[in-house]
Amino acid sequence: MTRDAFHPIRCQATLRRPATPVDADWTFLVLPKAASAKLPSRSMVTVDGTLAGHIFQATLEPDGGGSHWLKVSAALGETARVAAGDEVALTLAPVAVEPEPVAPPELLAALAEHPAARAVWDDITPLARRDWIHWIGSGKQAQTRDRRLRTACDMLAAGKRRACCFDRSGIYSKAFRAPEPA
Repeated sequence: MTRDAFHPIRCQATLRRPATPVDADWTFLVLPKAASAKLPSRSMVTVDGTLAGHIFQATLEPDGGGSHWLKVSAALGETARVAAGDEVALTLAPVAVEPEPVAPPELLAALAEHPAARAVWDDITPLARRDWIHWIGSGKQAQTRDRRLRTACDMLAAGKRRACCFDRSGIYSKAFRAPEPA
């Protein structure tokens, strides 16, 4: 489905404060499932939107329960004059061109040491790069992240373009989930 086939998604959601970190200056909201179902993917989706009438661009993440959640920065919350507990109006539409994800320094260093992996990395889509970054970084222990980094370089060098065995929706693996509300 092309971006042109999407109509703006309009909904309302309640802003919540995350339970951790306790001193978080940001809030979040979980989209209603009906609104989330209109997005092109159960995985991460970058959108252009408005929050209480104020323009933003953000990447929605799966909440692990079949919907998506949005982290609302302190700056956007202040600009929109909204706070935790407020019911806010949203308008969302998938972006025309997916933005380039920010690769962590350790991944960039590993790719610099593996030219064949770097060549495939440079040839894959921003969505595929985002999946690799998330798969590597989602390991709970440093050892797991280090092992995944080495494995990713080996798989990329072998021509593998997508992260293996990766539940992009978070529904089955719980790799993605919304923060716990305070």
